[in-house]
Amino acid sequence: MTDLQTEVLASARRAKKAAADLAQRPRGAKDAALHAMADALLARTAEIVAANARDTERARAGGSPAGYVDRLTLTEQRVAAIAEALRQLAALPDPVGETVRGTVLPNGIELRQVRVPLGVVGIIYEARPNVTVDAAGICLKSGNAALLRGSSSAKESNTVLVAVMRDALAAAGFPADAVQLVPGDSHEAVGHLMAARGLVDVLIPRGGAALIRSVVDNARVPVIETGTGNCHVYVDASADLDTALRILINAKTQRYSVCNAAESLLVHADVADAFLPAALAALAEKGVTVHGDKRVAGYSAAVVPATEEDFAAEYESLDLSAAVVDSLDAAIDHVNAYNTGHTDVIVTRDLNAARAFQLRVDAAAVGVNVSTRFTDGGEFGFGAEIGISTQKTHARGPMGLPELTSTKYLMVGDGQIRE
Repeated sequence: MTDLQTEVLASARRAKKAAADLAQRPRGAKDAALHAMADALLARTAEIVAANARDTERARAGGSPAGYVDRLTLTEQRVAAIAEALRQLAALPDPVGETVRGTVLPNGIELRQVRVPLGVVGIIYEARPNVTVDAAGICLKSGNAALLRGSSSAKESNTVLVAVMRDALAAAGFPADAVQLVPGDSHEAVGHLMAARGLVDVLIPRGGAALIRSVVDNARVPVIETGTGNCHVYVDASADLDTALRILINAKTQRYSVCNAAESLLVHADVADAFLPAALAALAEKGVTVHGDKRVAGYSAAVVPATEEDFAAEYESLDLSAAVVDSLDAAIDHVNAYNTGHTDVIVTRDLNAARAFQLRVDAAAVGVNVSTRFTDGGEFGFGAEIGISTQKTHARGPMGLPELTSTKYLMVGDGQIRE
């Protein structure tokens, strides 16, 4: 066993001990700890922003794309928003101990299924240092210990953020090891984390397709798969075109580097002449490069010919694929062929079309006349989320507090035995 493996496993053992402590903590104590963490983040904002500035400067010097640098950046306002998310989390109901169902069996045994923490949750993620706080907070509220493995690009930011939270936890009477960074900077450390079956209860990867696939393919620990976001906006034949344009621009440009930003536009042929000239002009004004099929390209010389890769891409940049479709069925078929199961929306005034789209599109969130940007734990009222799950077991969509729990069955009898 290497020294690094020994360090990683020792960290996981400390997390397991901390998780056993957290599982017994009442809601009031956990909420007080969350407020203490929020207070500490605000009090040490200058320290956090200074560390983050070193990370972002290094990323720019290394030629990282603008979208990547944006995801990496923490400002005073973003730190304040992260702290506020912890306070919102504290205000939410505690799922631990909630009775999912209960009954009295014919033999008189009282049976209840109740929510319990998962235990030790490992989170592997890229770039976004806000995830460090979101993940720690949601794990704490749901009674779990967090083992955090961020990217090397955010090392200084994450080191300070975790130190701030650990200090706050200790001051609140909680085990500091409830929040830890995984030791080591190499991929070898990640491998040891993924192999720590029995110490780590679940892994949650957050990031690009390559990261998620690597964790899913190589982990020996159970994985909750979060997905990339090739999100679609479909403008139906009956759409209010002003509404459609407002939704499209918001979905694509309000913050283009996140997983719930729109990456693909579909327009029904019946409204293409009325919608696309205005839409392409508005997108160009916002700096968006449109990768379109031949029909879309006919409306503007600025349209770049689209490839199969474009229609399947999660750009996380000011790029957008676009196509004209001849029917609702064709739109649904296109979405299901290329989407990543994250979020897809239809803009329409036709109730039947809306129902068909929501019923038949295979995604964690399917919207009618809303921006894709609403698929978010905070926007859904869950508080800070740990990710957007695109799998179909246990948790799907924004993963809030209940999704960070499992269940156990409690039986109470008066001496019953099985015949």
